[in-house]
This record gives sequence, C-alpha cells and structure tokens, in this order.
Amino acid sequence: MVGFFIALLSGALMSIQGVFNTQVTKTTGVWVSNGWVQITAFAVCLAAWLFTGRDSVAALGRVEPKYMLLGGVIGAGITWTVIKSIEALGPAKSALLIVIAQLAVSYLIELFSLFGMDKEPFSWRKLGGLLLAVAGIAVFQWE
Repeated sequence: MVGFFIALLSGALMSIQGVFNTQVTKTTGVWVSNGWVQITAFAVCLAAWLFTGRDSVAALGRVEPKYMLLGGVIGAGITWTVIKSIEALGPAKSALLIVIAQLAVSYLIELFSLFGMDKEPFSWRKLGGLLLAVAGIAVFQWE
C-alpha cells in the first residue's frame, strides 16, 4: 500500500516539476533550466547522503552492466522532453501522453525481460488496459 501512495506522489511531483521547469525555461532557456534541475537535484542528493547512510560512492565502479550508469543522462533527456512537451501541449495533455508512453515501454520491458528485469507473461488484460488508456487520450483530445 505504501508503494501505491509513493507512486501517486511521484506522478504529482513529476507534473508539478514539469510546469516549474517550463516556466523557468521561459526566462533562462531550456539548457540552463535543465542544468539547474540537475544541479539542484545533485545538491539535495548530496545533503541526503551526508545526513543519512553514507553508502559507498566507490560502489558505482562495481555496477554491471556499465550502461546502467546512464540514468543521469536519461534524466537530462527526460527534463528536456517534459519541458518541450508542456510548452507545446500544456501540462495535462503532456502528462497523459507521458504516462501512456511509460506504461507501454514498461510493459515491453517486462514482456521481454529487458535491462535485468524479471520476465512477465503476456496478458490480454494488460494489453486491453493499455489500449483503453490510449482510447482515453482520444477522448481527452476530443473537442
């Protein structure tokens, strides 16, 4: 149950962050805004690390496969794409399309056991739910 509420909080924070970043971009430009997001995230992580566990930074050298260390690079891409989509579509339409893309890609990752994740069997019910969400986009877009 805790995971459910954390996921809801994550979605809410992502939507708010996207709007904040888009507003900052109007004054600074996309790469300054994106850099600010990454630098402030680093500062928060550094502070949390100093006050909580002090896990070994050297352990990063033991991560395998090495491409798993590209999360920050992907994060910069996420920030850029969220800013650009909110600029073009607004927060609600952007969030809807982002969530559908997340569902589709996550389901493919599970189906094909990509990136070390456990393989899940194909489910018509899950595919139906994804298609229903796509239909929801059409309804949401309908004027």
